[in-house]
Amino acid sequence: MADNNNDGGMRVDVELVRQLASLLDETNLTEIEVEDNDRRIRVAREVHAAPAMNYAAPAAVAAPAAPVAPVAVADPAPAAISANAVKSPMVGTVYLAANPEAKPFIAVGQKVAAGDTLVIIEAMKVMNPIIATAAGTVSAILIENGQPVEFDQALVVVE
Repeated sequence: MADNNNDGGMRVDVELVRQLASLLDETNLTEIEVEDNDRRIRVAREVHAAPAMNYAAPAAVAAPAAPVAPVAVADPAPAAISANAVKSPMVGTVYLAANPEAKPFIAVGQKVAAGDTLVIIEAMKVMNPIIATAAGTVSAILIENGQPVEFDQALVVVE
């Protein structure tokens, strides 16, 4: 179903916009953008409440072929999260290992050095390593493998 603008303007696929808006609701994301040849559609919504820590994986995102070994997800005090948390610099999907067969980059209790990769975030089909800014010990992993994350969401606590 497409609505055509008679003055030669952009053709908008209303059904696609509805599907993208529904995907935003299902995944608790704040915006999504798709591009098809010379057409680009961005759907965004304003969020009034803080996002929940656990999200359902969107149906359109393919899961890794084999699951990564389970990782203990700790529940530290909120003050510890805000003070020592490594936060997501982007919206995307977080992965705890380089590929489904690899061991996770980090584990609770593991010592890390500044510059070590903690997780990777896939955004627009680009894998972005998230690195430790300082040496320390991983005291909490606040996300799960394959989970969608928001900008500025706490990922890992390194003390």
